[in-house]
This record gives sequence, C-alpha cells and structure tokens, in this order.
Amino acid sequence: MKTVYTGSYVATMDDAGTEYADGWLLEEDGLVLRVGDGEPPEADARNELNGALVTPGFVNTHHHLYQSLTRARAQEADLFTWLRELYPVWARLDAEAEYAAAKYGLAELMTSGCTTVFDHHYVFPRGVDGLIEAQMQAAQELGVRLIPSRGSMDLGESDGGLPPDSLVEEPDAILADTERLAAKYPGLVVAPCSPFSVTGGLMRESAELARRLGLQLHTHLAETVEEEEYCRELYGCRPVEYLGELGWLEGDVWCAHCVHLNDADVAAFAAGGVGVAHCPTSNLRLGAGIARVRELLDAQVRVGLGVDGSASNERGDLSLEVKQALLVARARGGPAALTAREALRLGTRGGAEVLGRTDIGSLEPGKSADFAIWGDDWIFSGAEDPVAALVFGGPSRPTGLVVAGRHVLENVSADDIVRAHRTAAARFAH
Repeated sequence: MKTVYTGSYVATMDDAGTEYADGWLLEEDGLVLRVGDGEPPEADARNELNGALVTPGFVNTHHHLYQSLTRARAQEADLFTWLRELYPVWARLDAEAEYAAAKYGLAELMTSGCTTVFDHHYVFPRGVDGLIEAQMQAAQELGVRLIPSRGSMDLGESDGGLPPDSLVEEPDAILADTERLAAKYPGLVVAPCSPFSVTGGLMRESAELARRLGLQLHTHLAETVEEEEYCRELYGCRPVEYLGELGWLEGDVWCAHCVHLNDADVAAFAAGGVGVAHCPTSNLRLGAGIARVRELLDAQVRVGLGVDGSASNERGDLSLEVKQALLVARARGGPAALTAREALRLGTRGGAEVLGRTDIGSLEPGKSADFAIWGDDWIFSGAEDPVAALVFGGPSRPTGLVVAGRHVLENVSADDIVRAHRTAAARFAH
C-alpha cells in the first residue's frame, strides 16, 4: 500500500542536503518511493502533517542498554574509578534484568526520534545466558531497529586489567559464542570492550573472526588521558598506535569516544577508514574532554553520535546529543566550528555511515522509510528555519516515529515499561 505524508518541511539529508519547505514523502512496503514538494502524488492513504518537520530517524552508534539499571552512581568519578565502582554491580546482571533495561532504554531512545540503535554489550556474568536474546526480544516488541554486538573482556584485575576476574571470560568461549550469535543475528557486531579490559590476542582473534564472517568491529578507544597513560605503561605506545599493531585500523572498524587524538591519529583514522562514535554528553559527564570532531570531519573520517550508557549519561536522548555535539564543537572551535545541519547529519546520515549502512540515514528513493515527525513544539515558534530550531532548541520529542514504514511510538507503553524497569533496577541498589 502506498502512503503519502503531506504538508511538511522535509529535510532529506541526501548528498545535496535537499530540503522541501512544502514537502511530501511517498512510502510503500517500508521503503521511500519518492520525496518532493508541491502537489503530492496519488496514494492509497494520506497523512496530513500540518507543517511538521520530517527528518530521517536518528541513528545511535554507541550504547550500553543494561546501564540504565545503575544511573547516577560514582557522580564525581573519572572513567576508571567509575568502572571499578560499577563492575561488581553489573556482575549481578541476568536476562530478566537485561530485558527490562533494554525495553526501557530502547523506548527512551525512540521518544527522542531514534529509529536505529547499536548496543555494545560486553558484560557476561558467568553462568548467565540469553542476554543478547533478551535485547532482541525487547526491540522486536517495540518495533525499533537494534543492531546487537557480542562484546568481551578477558583481561581481569589479576592480569593488570580493570574488570574483576569474575567478569572476564576465556577467549575460546567468547569466540565460539560470537560465532553462535552471528549465525542467529546476521548483523551482529564483534565488539571487544577496550584495550584495558581485553588482551591483544583476543583483539586480533576477534578481528580475524569478524573478517571471516564479514562482520563489523567496534571498541572503546582514547576516551581519557588515563587510558593513554595505561596504554603507554602496558603496551609502550599510544591507543591508536596500539590499535594499528592489532590490525584494527581498517574500514570495517569504528571506535567510541576518540577524545584524545593527535594529528597523526586523525590521519591514521582517515587513511584506514575507521569511524568514530562521538558521545559528547558522556564525555562531559566523566570529565573526559571534547573530541576533535571538526578535525575528524575535515579529514573525511566517518563520524556519528552515541548517547553511551545511561550510567555515564543518565539519559538516552539522541535529540539532546545532536544539540550537545553542536555546542561542544563550538566550545572547542568557536561559533563556526559546526553548523546546525552538520550536527543533524551526525545524528542521521553520519551514524548510518559509521554503522556501514546504506539503507538508512537519509530520505531517498529505495531507502528504508525511517523518519521522525517533529510536530507543534514550542521551539518552532518564531523560528524561520525549522531545522535550526530543532537542533538549537533541543532536546525535543517527536509526535511520530516510523521504522520501515511502520508507526512505532504507539508501541511505547511508558507506564508499564517504567514500572518493570524500576522493579529490575531495585535489585541493583547498594
């Protein structure tokens, strides 16, 4: 069935940055057929949007859904102190709690205009099964697109790593479970946690497995000054140099944070095709610093946005991250460092590019009909430029959210989701 959405301002985020002030979008079978302005085409169904702004759905390139169970802990801690406090708490995670956290976290993201979520899950307590399956069940029920990962940690405290020994796994078991999950979820991402919780051997073997199966690779990198000191002490080089030694500076890789990069690091990312998940709010919350997004973009590095986990952000809100990305870039480089449309692109087309997806991120013929409808919000009053109003005035809440042609906000039963989440989170109280 063909459905046309009419009477809207459409920001397509295509290569030309096309926008239609009196726009319409024609969708059929979950795909965009056409986008244009003026008189809309004939269709089986017609949705009048009454002047709302339509953008591609936001794409979240880095998250930890389970962390919503442990918000507002270690409030003045740096990254390593924060991790040491929370690892023992996360060791109590099971599939029931993961399901409640995932449903809550995904619903929260959806109410910020997010249609695609990548989750970096690396905590697998011993004897606990079904964690990734619980996430996928929650996503299916909500109708949002979730890209899962099989994270890993095998470098425990007794060997100089950060996580407690009770949370690390044997490499052979990790790789076997990764291959099992990849057969079940073809879009799975292979995602060792970080250079300070994963051995070099497992990093190399994970890359070999991913490339044999044709999967993407992801890890945390260069988030804090302490991480750089740690890498120098343990490996005798800086984090990006270490990643290069492991064979990870390739186009099938993207890294979260990348706050502390020098000019050589930026050039190495550009030369290798490595992408970056920029997480501005989390970086500010932990006092990690401000990433060099302008320099990365100028070097043609793929950059998207991530909310990061709700234990280092306290909010899963892509609309907020778009605004934060704009503001921190300007705090670092001045008022011309990032435009409103560049910030919006980071949250949409940029995120799709980071995830290696050509089917989402913009509203063009043949792409998935994933879009957010931004209706009669106060932020648009008095603004001649609705795109700038959305970015500067955020965070905002969409009045509609469509994933592959299906309206999905109606699946978010907030009271029930929050009630179940509070019950699960109570188990993780001090």
